[in-house]
Amino acid sequence: MEKQIYGVILAGGQGTRMGNSDKPKQFLEVGGCPVLIHTVEKFAVISDFHQIIVLAPKQWLAYTKDIIRKYIRQHENIVVIEGGPTRNETIMNAIRYIEDTGRLTDETIIVTHDSVRPFVTYRIIEENIRYAEECGACDTVIPASDTIVESRDSHFISNIPERKMMYQGQTPQSFKAKKLRKIYQSLTREEREILTDACKIYVLKNEPVHLVEGDVSNIKITYPHDLRVAEAILGGSETC
Repeated sequence: MEKQIYGVILAGGQGTRMGNSDKPKQFLEVGGCPVLIHTVEKFAVISDFHQIIVLAPKQWLAYTKDIIRKYIRQHENIVVIEGGPTRNETIMNAIRYIEDTGRLTDETIIVTHDSVRPFVTYRIIEENIRYAEECGACDTVIPASDTIVESRDSHFISNIPERKMMYQGQTPQSFKAKKLRKIYQSLTREEREILTDACKIYVLKNEPVHLVEGDVSNIKITYPHDLRVAEAILGGSETC
């Protein structure tokens, strides 16, 4: 049987921190085409993927399909479906889609990635696949470069953890899909509302999550300033 590996692009956000833009941030242009397209292209060239699932807001489904057809030449293995009300519910929608196609097995791998991290490297994606297969779950991180300060009341320092033990989370986060769903379904409603990060669910359930070395260039485009940084990274070399 061929590998059951799926790219899962989480494009369900509304991008409210982008100011006056009438488009969610994943659809804003950088380097001549939407941010989402740069991200999907990174996954589209990885031959290990059986399919790439893009999850978008309901009102942007048609638009998402249109821009993928417009900008990505080889788009036959890319499918666009509706995201959920939360990040984890969006991932569950992807798993449900795989199950509905009759291809969900104990070994099915999903590589979940923020649509607004267009500079993910092929090395990072490939290592996510490897460690998800070997360990069942993995998270992409970079070492913390600044001192991390903890405050429990937002007024005074509670703790200053050792920096050498601190990492900043990125994506992809990758999992064996059936196990992730089983763990998620074991959560109470209150836990689901609090635990918005899939890897945190694993940690709190004492399940191992392997670390994958990320990259400082794997930025998340969240604020208007990030678009200018993205344009500078592209430097005109990765235009559509």
